Amino acid sequence: MSTLNDRYRRLRQDVAYKCREWLERWRALPRREQASIAGGLLVLGAISLSLALYFTFDRTSAGAEGVGAESVVLYTSVDSFLVGPIIAEFEAMSGITVKVVTDTEATKTTGLIQRLFAEGTRPRADVWWSSEPIGTVMLANAGLLEPFVSKAERDFPRGWPPRLRPADKTWYGFAQRARVVAFNTNRIPRSQVPTRLNDLTNEEWRDKVGMARPQFGTTRTHIATLVAECGPGPTRAWLVAMKNNGLRLYDGNSAVVQGLSVGEIEIGLTDTDDVWSAKRNNWPVDMVYETPDKAGAKPGTTQVDGLCGTGPIVLPNTVAKVRGGPHPNEAVRLADFLLSSRVEELLAAGDSKNIPIRPALAEAAAVKAPPSPAELRPDAVAAALPIADRLIDELFGFK
Repeated sequence: MSTLNDRYRRLRQDVAYKCREWLERWRALPRREQASIAGGLLVLGAISLSLALYFTFDRTSAGAEGVGAESVVLYTSVDSFLVGPIIAEFEAMSGITVKVVTDTEATKTTGLIQRLFAEGTRPRADVWWSSEPIGTVMLANAGLLEPFVSKAERDFPRGWPPRLRPADKTWYGFAQRARVVAFNTNRIPRSQVPTRLNDLTNEEWRDKVGMARPQFGTTRTHIATLVAECGPGPTRAWLVAMKNNGLRLYDGNSAVVQGLSVGEIEIGLTDTDDVWSAKRNNWPVDMVYETPDKAGAKPGTTQVDGLCGTGPIVLPNTVAKVRGGPHPNEAVRLADFLLSSRVEELLAAGDSKNIPIRPALAEAAAVKAPPSPAELRPDAVAAALPIADRLIDELFGFK
């Protein structure tokens, strides 16, 4: 009976998670598209529920989980093409099977966080690997992550970099990306690319700027950082000015660089790894870093007074151990591997070109850390998220 109850509880969690996920995606669409897909979503929901019932009640307990004794479950927002080779190497080395659970490009970390919240004190995940730190802080603040010490700390005789290791010891940061101003190289010379966020509100960039939908991912983190550093007033004024200047929204950062490549836009706010992906495809896309600017608006312009330029925001990957995960020993082994110099080397040399935190690897890496980076404070940014979300919903949400 207890097994049946557990399966029923997990079924309810899955249904709740999927409902929240589809609602967020639906709300992000224009009104005309919402009506056209409503019927399809109902059909898809019925099919999903039927499949969930089948797999929950008709399979054995081990099969329903999809993992066995020498297994571990990883929830990750990192792109699959990066995760695959790394997990394959871990499985070959350790003999442990990894069940990888990912999310879509549009919702990224947000959807997986909701899933972990839905699972609560009976998680299905063992390890959390995120491509940014803010969602990880939210999970830690909710008590869903477990303090642990990785043997990877041996690589840092003076201790893991403090900004990448919180006081509660619930997560580690490593292998960094940065927010950048990307541009179409066929349309704009590098010397004319705006490097201040305020400059993007100028008339010359009307209908030429794009970014990923701010409800999710690193765009949401970027806006929350502005709230934390500049305040909600200037941040709202900047978003209004951007919207009024014809800001174009895309379903993810990869879609932003695609829009750049075909000339839909000329400037895009995105991440370094997406620009490197565009370069790999020989698209006419390049990037510059944001310029730190404490002066705010320039006299005689329509720019936003009080909007502080933080400089390039550097976003580390984060790894954590999920509290109460079903495979705690295997979780530690996987977390140790993900935090190892081997993985950081793979991420630096691979398509994403992440910036290593280990000095020797950073010196040898093809991509260097940006000059004058913003001092990202994950706790402060996480605390600013509710305000940022209200601004985003007010300006870009469903009405």
